[in-house]
Amino acid sequence: MKYSFLSLARNAFSHHRGWMPAWDSPVPKRHYDVIIVGGGGHGLATAYYLAKLHGVKNIAVVEKGWIGGGNTGRNTTLIRSNYLLDTNARFYDWSLKLWETMSQELNYNVMFSQRGVLNLAHTDAQQDAYIRRGNAMRINGIDAEWLDHKQVEEMVPLLDSSERPRYPVIGGLLQKRGGVARHDAVAWGYARAANALGVDILQNCECIAIKQESGKVRGIETNQGFIGAGQVGIAVAGHTSQLARMAGFTLPIESHLLQAFVSEPVKPIINTVVTYGAGHFYMSQSDKGELVMGGDLDFYNSYAQRGNMPVLEHATACAMQMFPFISRLRMMRHWGGIMDMTMDGSPIISKTPLQNFYIDGGWCYGGFKATPASGWVFAHTIAHDEPHELNRGFNMDRFEHGRTIDEKGSGPIPNAQ
Repeated sequence: MKYSFLSLARNAFSHHRGWMPAWDSPVPKRHYDVIIVGGGGHGLATAYYLAKLHGVKNIAVVEKGWIGGGNTGRNTTLIRSNYLLDTNARFYDWSLKLWETMSQELNYNVMFSQRGVLNLAHTDAQQDAYIRRGNAMRINGIDAEWLDHKQVEEMVPLLDSSERPRYPVIGGLLQKRGGVARHDAVAWGYARAANALGVDILQNCECIAIKQESGKVRGIETNQGFIGAGQVGIAVAGHTSQLARMAGFTLPIESHLLQAFVSEPVKPIINTVVTYGAGHFYMSQSDKGELVMGGDLDFYNSYAQRGNMPVLEHATACAMQMFPFISRLRMMRHWGGIMDMTMDGSPIISKTPLQNFYIDGGWCYGGFKATPASGWVFAHTIAHDEPHELNRGFNMDRFEHGRTIDEKGSGPIPNAQ
């Protein structure tokens, strides 16, 4: 069923009882050409582009929970491509371009809003670093604009831009094409579009072992039995290292919790995404009026989806330094997502030592915004058994050969994330 104004009006006359399920719930086949483990945005996008662009039709996406219940729905929905280094800048800007047409391509409103992303600077050194990053972005054809103190004040009038805060604002780097999207709608949109192309979406189907023979993958063992496969790709976010161990190798990845929370709804007060450069904090406002806020990692290894109070207290303190009125708001809810942190802050989208077994992981803080490009290049890598030009630098052997991509936004020191 194509979603449109006419279909909405037609179903309104039947009290919306005529809508069909967005995707089927099939019984697993005995064998697929390609199995993607992980039914989040990355896995579903991979299946969608495999079917649409590469003609692979016999595909299954295996998800241990339900669609939209994993990391896809556990982030702060930010989208940007404001990276310094060429490898990341080209990849994330391709992702941003795919975001700009995603709702039309999937026939599903993912509520993508290009309201801009503003990184606040508080010191001369930070200003120099942001201006340098902005120049590098423009060289790569990416929009970037330096705002002085007065321009920041005009753009975000409720921001405390006086001399009173501990770290006064002196300017900011703005990417106007950045923004936000509804996170779980992205997974639903890709699931619906992939299913329409013949992809089987297998929910509540947990992968518990990777089966291999003579150095080549044969399929996966699940809680619903063995499923054979010619090729297997994993896109499981914070559980990447666990799935890799099932295949017999280890990755330079640590899993950490990243928390986020929202306030009660208020009238429109902020029309962009603001990041607080003096602390690891960022905030935007949802279409419902809630302030969506996030901070830094809980700095211990964990696969849990519940965090500790000190990180929330730190993030809230940052919020009140930026916007003192937040002290009068109530917090409505909070959640945690599991981040798979590589040691250089950049992802792994790669072939592996196991033949016909592929990895898409190590997304650190950048997983949600990378969703469309991640699926796009991962599909290419699986279909051609070699990386696309855009993810050639994200091979896992870069750690073995010392070709790490030391982008800011990570701690490239083991056990110090």
